[in-house]
Parts: sequence; C-alpha cells; structure tokens
Amino acid sequence: MSAEITDHLLLLEARPPRMLSVSPSGDSVDVFIDNLGGTPDGIAIDYVNRHIYWTNMGADWSKNDGFIERADFDGSNRTTVIPEGATFTPKQMQIDAEAGLLYWCDREGLRVMRARTDGSDITVLVETGSTEADRADERLHCVGIALDREAGRMFWTQKGPPNAGKGRIFSAPLDLPAGVSPRNRTDVTLVFDNLPEPIDLEWDEASSTLYWTDRGHLPEGNTLNRSRIIDGIPGPHEILLSNLADGIGLALDVAHNRAFVSDLGGFVREASLDGTGSPQVVLSGRGLLTGIALWRPVAR
Repeated sequence: MSAEITDHLLLLEARPPRMLSVSPSGDSVDVFIDNLGGTPDGIAIDYVNRHIYWTNMGADWSKNDGFIERADFDGSNRTTVIPEGATFTPKQMQIDAEAGLLYWCDREGLRVMRARTDGSDITVLVETGSTEADRADERLHCVGIALDREAGRMFWTQKGPPNAGKGRIFSAPLDLPAGVSPRNRTDVTLVFDNLPEPIDLEWDEASSTLYWTDRGHLPEGNTLNRSRIIDGIPGPHEILLSNLADGIGLALDVAHNRAFVSDLGGFVREASLDGTGSPQVVLSGRGLLTGIALWRPVAR
C-alpha cells in the first residue's frame, strides 16, 4: 500500500474476515489485511500514533472470546490489544487518540467499555445486565457508540430485537462517577426510543449532530438518520438515506459533505449531508460488510 494515497475507506468484511482499502469512488479495492478470523465488526483510526484498531466478535458469539487488534498504517505489526476473555462480542468502537483511550460496545457482554490504547486499564462504563437471561434480551444489547469529546459525553445504541421498534439511543458522561456501579448509573439519559433497530453512530461536533444507521425494515429502518442535539435535547429526526440492505457501518466525511454507509448486503453507499445530489452506490457485490472508516494515511 502506497504511503501517498489519501482519502480511502477502510472496510471490514465479515465473510471472509478481512479488511479492505477502497477508494471513495469504489474504483480501487484492495485487501489491506487478510485472515482476520472470527467476525470483525468495528474500526477506528489513531492519527496520533498511526495505528488502525478493529474489534472482532470472535468465532462463537455465545462465548467470551471477542478481542481487539491493531496494526500500523502500512498493515504491519498486527497486535492484540484486548485479549479473548476480556470482552464478549465487541461491536462499534471509537478512539480518543489525544487522551489515549479506546471505547467500544460489547453486545453479548451487555456493556459499554473503555481501555487505554495499549489495552491496559479496562473499565466497564455501563452494564445493562449480566445473566444468561439478560443476554437473551436484545433490548440490553449495546452495539454502536459515538463520542462528544467537547461535552465529555458518549452516546450508544441498544438495538432491541430485529425490527421490533424497541431500539434506543442513550447518552451519559464519559467517566463513571466515583463510587457508582456501571449497573446503577443515575446519569444516563434516554435520547431516542422506539426505533426500528439502531446500529452504529457518529457524532459531528461542529454541528452538534448525531448520525446513526438502522437495519430495521422500511420506512424508518434500513436508513441513515440524523438529529441535532442541543443542550442534550434532540431536534427533529431526519432520514438521509433509505433502502439499505441491513445497514451497519457509518463514516462521516464532513469536509466533503458526504457520508458512507456499509451494509450486510455487501454495499457501500454515499449520501450527501446537505441533501443535494442523488445517493451513489460506491461498492456492491461484496460479502457481509460491517465497520467502515474514512482513512487519510498521510494525515496527522
């Protein structure tokens, strides 16, 4: 992979499990890292230390065998950061590189979690359950996560059963209050309720806007959505893109007025953020696509 390329998408393909490098036009598709094993799901980029992180749900989602890996920007030096046994099924992840912190949702683990970027200091920030009965309740499954670093808050999805209209988006401060159990936080806010099946999130700090994918059924599911949130109060809910094929991953490119969405149907689609222009199919005919990130290898 050339060090001169810019503005590529890094894309996780669950079957076969590998990471792709894709040009935003879709004209160029390369296997960037092969043989990831398990089920790769979430991806985040550390421009400070020039690392690419990704989550892996493991080989058996009923077992505590998920893990998180990273590699250098040239794909080398692949390293396990969070080992098997520390997280069940890690899903979307975010990174605060300046603070040296990773955040991720653990679906079957029923948790929102955080660790240092070297894998130390693993912390449970939110716990929605702990028993096998809890694990069977998909309303408790934490999936997508976004960070509002300026306000010191995080958002996460609890997707609910497939297309059941029981999906929710919550928010809470990034830090667990001293002396408080992650199971019993009193500072959690319900932001959206009764969504078809919300999955991944992104936060645009400049416009105070939360974006999310939803893999439920039409008309509100299989969509890209957004809402401005001012002083914790969500504004109107707007659908930017419809007709996804089980929408999952989301990458914002605010500088170029666009968002990219990946889905389990093997598509990557591009939507304009200001509503101009028609949605574009960037990529099709792939395997199950999960996490996606905009990648600028020469940026710092």
